[in-house]
Amino acid sequence: MIDTDYLDRLQEYLTGGDCEFEFDNGDEERRHAILDGLEKLMDISEHADELATKLIFKGGLGALAGIGQDQGEN
Repeated sequence: MIDTDYLDRLQEYLTGGDCEFEFDNGDEERRHAILDGLEKLMDISEHADELATKLIFKGGLGALAGIGQDQGEN
């Protein structure tokens, strides 16, 4: 399961300036750790994009919209 609360905190860390502040004020080891973490995040993002595309188009756009599924009532 995807922890959306964690993703929200991560987004705030990246967009709110904390990551940049830590990088600007960190020692060389900390800067490398931040860059390594960002690289891993970019790799994960690529996989997430590929998977989302696959899942969306797996059954065609109709599957996403619920077309063709039994709605229970006619």
